[in-house]
Amino acid sequence: MNALIWIIGGLIAMLGAAWVFRLGAQKATNNKPYFRDLPLGVAFGYVFAAVALTFSVWYFFQPRAVEGVPQAGVIFFRWAVIGILGFAAASWVFRTVFRTIGTEGSKKLFRSMPLTAAFGIMMIIIYAFVSIFAGLIAPYGQEEILGAANVVAGGDPALGGDPEFPLGTDQIGRDILSRLIYGAQNTVGIAFVTTCLAFLLGGTLGFLAAVLGGWLDQLLSRMVDALMAIPSLIFSLLLMTIATAWAGSEAWLVTIYMIFIIAVIDSTRVFRLSRAVGQSIVVMDYIEAAKLRGEGLGYLIFREILPNALAPLLAEFGLRFCFVFLTIASLSFLGVGIQPPKADWGTMVRDLSQFINFASFAPNVAVTPLLAAGAIALLTVAVNFVVDWMLHKSSGLKE
Repeated sequence: MNALIWIIGGLIAMLGAAWVFRLGAQKATNNKPYFRDLPLGVAFGYVFAAVALTFSVWYFFQPRAVEGVPQAGVIFFRWAVIGILGFAAASWVFRTVFRTIGTEGSKKLFRSMPLTAAFGIMMIIIYAFVSIFAGLIAPYGQEEILGAANVVAGGDPALGGDPEFPLGTDQIGRDILSRLIYGAQNTVGIAFVTTCLAFLLGGTLGFLAAVLGGWLDQLLSRMVDALMAIPSLIFSLLLMTIATAWAGSEAWLVTIYMIFIIAVIDSTRVFRLSRAVGQSIVVMDYIEAAKLRGEGLGYLIFREILPNALAPLLAEFGLRFCFVFLTIASLSFLGVGIQPPKADWGTMVRDLSQFINFASFAPNVAVTPLLAAGAIALLTVAVNFVVDWMLHKSSGLKE
């Protein structure tokens, strides 16, 4: 109750400060239009941002330990702030470098690119590099048991760490750093293949429905409606439970089943988009001209419709990749996705989740399960930044 009173009192105080700020700015600038027309809500936002920034700076410089007890909140907050500033600086350097090297087209692209999109592209390149060369980068194998179980992250022997395992080991002695690297190859690689398959299936059927129409359009649309009526994660979980029973001890078969199941379920969303975009294109004059020339169905789809539908499809590809990526991680977390001993980020979050209990007195131990979760979140944010930028460019909107 006391906390609620403090919160309400703080909000009222900030609202009063916002009113004073707006009035003072109007007086100081001789009632210039910006401050004259400034809404009280916007002024409150400025005050709230200033208070939040001040509190963040104060909290950042709080001691890491009080009477020998680590302050987990302060430690995690510092890591978060340092990480955000580090990524921002790296993204700025990445964008600046590629504004000066490369082709004229790429340099022009980077000159018009916001920092968020530069961050997204940089992270996608890093993830792709790690996924492709995981076998060369990882210090150990993803299935290799090293005999040192539950080694904590940090590499400090006084805290239970080991310099040979900077991120520690899991319950059976596998190197977490190596499994994170191989997890990128397995999770991201499988998600990319699944998304490509979903687009091949959904895009082809969607364009066919848009061009041919009639009974084929009605049949495909009603089938898609029936599949979309079922929650995708629940449906995937049900089908994967059945597929796991069919596969038996063949773990690779479970992965194959998972790719096809998720691809078919996600192709329904691609079908709806490609059909809608295709229907708006097939009525154009150049499509009628191509039909009068006697062009075939393949020419119409791949030479006329697809190039004009590429921008929304590419944006949807990024979004769909994120959904597929998260679905695979969710299924693995529930035990029906990528099967052990293969490394997977969803499985790692589940297996290492008990280390969160050590957050209050050993933050370096508690951070272990957050590594895989952070890798999932980081890639999702990066892809969404790039998708937002692509949508902005393709829509023709200007700053």
